[in-house]
Amino acid sequence: MPGHTVNVGPVTETTHQDDATRLFRLSIGVFFIGGFLSSTISLFVPRMTLVYGLDYVRALLIQLAFHMSYLLFAIPIALTIIAIGYMRSAATGLAVMAASCMLFLWAHGLHSYALVLFSLLALSAGITFLQIAANTVVAVVGSAEGAAYRLNLLQAFNSVGTVIAPLVAAQYVLGNPATTGLPAIIEIAPPFLFAILLLATLAILFFLNRSLLDRSAQAHMGGARLDWSLLLRNRRLVAGAVGIFVYAGAEVAIGALLVNYLVMPNIFGAAPVSAARMVSLYWGGAMVGRLAGAYAMKRIRPAMLLMLAAIGAALLTLIAATAQGMAGGIALLAVGLCNSIMYPTIYVLALPEDPRLATPGGTLLCMAVVGGAVIPLLTGALADRIGLAPSLVLPALCYLFIAAFARACRGSAV
Repeated sequence: MPGHTVNVGPVTETTHQDDATRLFRLSIGVFFIGGFLSSTISLFVPRMTLVYGLDYVRALLIQLAFHMSYLLFAIPIALTIIAIGYMRSAATGLAVMAASCMLFLWAHGLHSYALVLFSLLALSAGITFLQIAANTVVAVVGSAEGAAYRLNLLQAFNSVGTVIAPLVAAQYVLGNPATTGLPAIIEIAPPFLFAILLLATLAILFFLNRSLLDRSAQAHMGGARLDWSLLLRNRRLVAGAVGIFVYAGAEVAIGALLVNYLVMPNIFGAAPVSAARMVSLYWGGAMVGRLAGAYAMKRIRPAMLLMLAAIGAALLTLIAATAQGMAGGIALLAVGLCNSIMYPTIYVLALPEDPRLATPGGTLLCMAVVGGAVIPLLTGALADRIGLAPSLVLPALCYLFIAAFARACRGSAV
């Protein structure tokens, strides 16, 4: 890989295993903080609607800014990863995320919504480094048959972050500034200061281990190039990219609007901070599901498990769109359990088998996460017109596409 110094000597199976193990341990913190920040940022959508009185579309500009980077910057970031290597790229992404969190706090202190959105775009650029670098390298460094298992297990640590964030951050993000008497920058600071500290520590660790994959990554991914015509002829990769587009959109839309749904008088009628803490049940379902999914994939083909999860998510979302009271609230919270295995499983099923196409293919799949910007905005536009509950039909349709993709992949050996 360009930018790496190749170590002299044979690349043994033991070397590959040692590299994969060390990479997995380093990646735990990356997946955790990614989940923590994503879940915390989602709480700013109800903050904008319930505290500042914005409509759904303007509030969901937060998710638009937070996910647009995947489309805007994925190609240059992928070229950077090919040039400097996975470990250096991960360190760069972590450093960008830490700086963006500082900018976010400053923007909030200035009460500048435009600067807040810009800081979220920058934060998303840092996450894009990690999406392409970490997901791809964990998938291809180590045994191919264990790729879906490894990614699902790491996604469980991502879910730990998403569960903890609402419990910790709700009082800071959804507290009313008029009642707390604190400046906005101080009021929301604690969860972001924690994130900055952890991100800086991880960036240093990845930089210190920057030569970790000099041997195994060279063997697996040498000669990577962005050949779009070749990628777009891969029907499974393209279908998987659409699957990730709609998955990211459905999960983000539900996660961002869940507080607003639970505070509705005909659902739970909960106070905003209490509803935000209930969101941890949504992400907690994803955490339990990922751990269970990693275990189940040793016995059930990933494509079959994905199809069952997608059908379950579609049915639960339709119940939430039509039911009232406890049934609707419980159904929407339970969608998190079905979401659990979707992203890593779609990713592994769609990723090209040729290692030289792993990074370019991962780039296309990462770009598809822009669905987290598009689908929530469309759902918000529907909510402003027809009501929040009926607008959930759109995420339900997204899950039905994922079920169709999984059905088409049932013969996969992954």
